[in-house]
Amino acid sequence: MTRSAVDLNGCRALLTGAGSGYGREIALALAGSGAEICVNDINIERADAVVIQAGECGAHAIALHADVSNRFQAANLIERTRDALGGIDILVNAVEVFHPEALLTIDEWNWRRQLEMNISGAFFCLQLTARVMADEGGGSIINVIAAEALDATISAGIGYLASQSALAAMTRQAARELRSKGIRVNAIAPWRSEESRRRFFQTGSRRDVIGYTHQDAGGAALYLCSDAARSVNGQVIVVA
Repeated sequence: MTRSAVDLNGCRALLTGAGSGYGREIALALAGSGAEICVNDINIERADAVVIQAGECGAHAIALHADVSNRFQAANLIERTRDALGGIDILVNAVEVFHPEALLTIDEWNWRRQLEMNISGAFFCLQLTARVMADEGGGSIINVIAAEALDATISAGIGYLASQSALAAMTRQAARELRSKGIRVNAIAPWRSEESRRRFFQTGSRRDVIGYTHQDAGGAALYLCSDAARSVNGQVIVVA
């Protein structure tokens, strides 16, 4: 892992759902910029692997297990992170549960689990971490959502897409309410599938079609955490 041109030395970040996928890449990007990071995942072995990789560039990183859909566990995670790092300047909500059931076949458990993890988990971490940030003078919160929730659909996964749309709305509302506390709230929206991305761009988008990888989400996160984005708030940035 190489060092980043963005300097986040002195920043302390909590990343939920960061044992794999976009959360993992954002964690490594922040670590490469000099930030101290706490990698949370419901699978502690995955979180430990990310911590080892972050340590390869000299980053201070810890791994903590928690199911953030449980408010008690989310609160405990935040307190343990605050104690270990000395504070929290950055929160990245990257927890994602995806079940590809269609409208007519999805069962109640899978519906509720997606809402609990993808919405309630993000809300608990956002609310509780924002209280910490408000006491410490501000911070940056980033929610990771699916770009499909903005202008597109997927072949199946109504519970997932509903949760992602709600998270986009929560991002905008939280940004408005927390602005006076010095806390910025934004979202990064990568595409879940290349198929939906191609379909979207072929139906009227003015954006140039370029290839992207998970690492591009890390670059977007670095921007949102940097001083260059100090006036960016309540935005959903599509990683295209």
